Amino acid sequence: MIMSMTGYGRGVGKSDNRTVTVELKSLNSKQLDLQVRMPQTMREFEVELRNMVSTSLERGKVEMTVSEELTGKSLGASFDAEAISNYKQQIEALSAKVGIPEPSDWYAVLLRLPDAMKQSPVQFDDDDSRALMQAASGAVEAICAFRLAEGRKLYNFFKGKINALFGLLAEVDPYEAERVPKIKARLEDQLARLDSIEYDKGRLEQEMIFYIEKLDITEEKTRLRAHLNYFLETMGGDDDTTGVGQGKKLGFIAQEMGREINTLGSKSNHAELQKVVVRMKDELEQIKEQVLNVL
Repeated sequence: MIMSMTGYGRGVGKSDNRTVTVELKSLNSKQLDLQVRMPQTMREFEVELRNMVSTSLERGKVEMTVSEELTGKSLGASFDAEAISNYKQQIEALSAKVGIPEPSDWYAVLLRLPDAMKQSPVQFDDDDSRALMQAASGAVEAICAFRLAEGRKLYNFFKGKINALFGLLAEVDPYEAERVPKIKARLEDQLARLDSIEYDKGRLEQEMIFYIEKLDITEEKTRLRAHLNYFLETMGGDDDTTGVGQGKKLGFIAQEMGREINTLGSKSNHAELQKVVVRMKDELEQIKEQVLNVL
């Protein structure tokens, strides 16, 4: 089963001091492009988090966001005496200037003003680091499950497109059977009009055989069929993990399929057969678009 590079995962870890949340978002990319946003208090764990994510996700443009919510136990509060003193002096000056009475309850007024109290969180301890790793592990597990679900959709999509190409390849046979006789009859008809020119019929037969061999598409059909089977084999089954990490390989196989289909079109020399080739190209183009999302 293949896996998509597109996904989202969220994990939460709790300690006595904090609730830590880790979110992971990923899109398709040729390599791993990991961007990390986290509070400064947790920066020492960035390398460890990067290693965890890169090992599990392998490829993709990944954005990891770490946030924290402090609990009451983690906040240490203290009065800012200097700020409160400045506020009191300004209120007294304002009272004298505009002629209004000073407040009767200074504490009720001053303690409601901004920055009257300072709150400083406690240091990040071992319990907090365990919560962080728990959140990160949960986010990785969630995004992998998301990627696997998206991969199952891609698997069914590719399987349908490959079966469609097998069907179109089967449509080639009837047109191929009538193509060579038509080419031969057309050449003979053109030669029959040249009554005044003598030619060696044996040499003509050799040239016709050489010309028809150049238009033969048996090898292209055989190789295309092999590529289609190889694509299905590389994806693996719907109940195993053999297709994980095969996105680049599937892209290379799709390129080879395109070469064979293009050669079929250049050799077809038949209007109906060319229509089949156009339909093949349409199916293959849809495969190429979606294979960019495969891990």
